Amino acid sequence: DLSGIVRLRFLTTVDFPPFNFIDQTGKLAGFHVDLVREICRELALTEKCQIQAVTFPELEKALTDGNGEAVAAGVAVTTELRQRFAFSRPFMRLPARFAVAKKAAPAGETAAALDGKTVGVVAASAHEAMLKAFFPRVRAEAFADRAALLAALKDGKVAAIFGDGMQLAFWTSGSESAGCCRLFDGPYLSERFLGEGMTIMLRKEDAVLAGAIDHALLALSRNGRLQEIYLRYFPVNLYGG
Repeated sequence: DLSGIVRLRFLTTVDFPPFNFIDQTGKLAGFHVDLVREICRELALTEKCQIQAVTFPELEKALTDGNGEAVAAGVAVTTELRQRFAFSRPFMRLPARFAVAKKAAPAGETAAALDGKTVGVVAASAHEAMLKAFFPRVRAEAFADRAALLAALKDGKVAAIFGDGMQLAFWTSGSESAGCCRLFDGPYLSERFLGEGMTIMLRKEDAVLAGAIDHALLALSRNGRLQEIYLRYFPVNLYGG
């Protein structure tokens, strides 16, 4: 029963495209914004719903202080945060992916084609740990940062790179890569290495609201509306292609 809800304020940020950003007309837009609208519609709370942006460091305090009822901003679920907040069911899991150069693609379309080859990865990242655990037969080469990693693939210094599927999807399909490279094999999902996925964060005491949002997310997943929003903001399928 949500009749006691006077208003439902979702908090987000403006600097996490394509999830939340300011569009060309100066309005708040993105995957999270459209998702919030669909959740509110599913719960028949559209008239009571609001979405407002704060800076990322302000999100926790704003929620704790009662300046919003829920956070939709890509906050990573941690053990420490779980002690203080409640989280919805994941509505998107961000996979790891390989990318390869088109002109020097491996002989084969599975990760087995990379056995014995050098695969670049960002040093001391979750993806480095995951690459070594999942693919012990590749030669992992660590790079200082993402820019160095992408340059190594573009310049043919490594057979492939391994990293965040969303970032690699945007890079391979965008102008920065100059059409050099494509996604390869995958997706690879791992709660141990990559976390629980994208969720909505709420106050622990708002158990009824948390349950309602879980119900709405499940309904949106089943009726295809979650997929519709996804296709609106992502240039290529993170989970294939």
